[in-house]
Amino acid sequence: MDRTDVKKHDAYRAPRGRFRIVDVPAMQYLMIDGHGDPNTSPAFAAALRALYPVAYTLKFASKRELGRDYVVPPLEGLWWADDMDVFTAARDKSRWDWTLMIMVPDWIGPAMVATATERAAAAHRPSRIEDLRLEGLAEGRCVQTLHVGSFDDEAAVLARLHHEFIPGNGLRMAGRHHEIYLSDVRRVAPGRQRTILRQPVTSDG
Repeated sequence: MDRTDVKKHDAYRAPRGRFRIVDVPAMQYLMIDGHGDPNTSPAFAAALRALYPVAYTLKFASKRELGRDYVVPPLEGLWWADDMDVFTAARDKSRWDWTLMIMVPDWIGPAMVATATERAAAAHRPSRIEDLRLEGLAEGRCVQTLHVGSFDDEAAVLARLHHEFIPGNGLRMAGRHHEIYLSDVRRVAPGRQRTILRQPVTSDG
């Protein structure tokens, strides 16, 4: 049985050290929302404990019931704040809002997600399981780059993206800052973490 791996898709590839414009197709995700510093927020850790059991329960159900296997996609996050400079200047993480998410293949529907959520809840009892939802996201035209290093070193890259590349190419920001965590932060040292930084854009004018 072949295994689908979303990381082979163009939307999950980005060059290091330069920005690339890419058209991202609409996709669906398991999502959980929260607010505050991801390093200290109990809600952030609880969101992770809810997402992963459901994601893996879905994978095994797809293989068993549909005969379609896939690699569980990487963790992703949408990040925003009333003042987006908190990402590039002050880095005041206490003011960040976020949505953690894991992509779900399009052949999996709401009924399978509901069943997987019930099974994960019974087996693992994650505290935020009831906050989990399946939702589509259509970002369209985006600019993205590969950042290698710690999350705290992203500020300079994002400043160039927001204030130089995007306006310099006749574009403006049109959606929430999006990160794709290609590395497992639990196992990879901060200096070697690989993260796709993505910003949806639209034509300026």
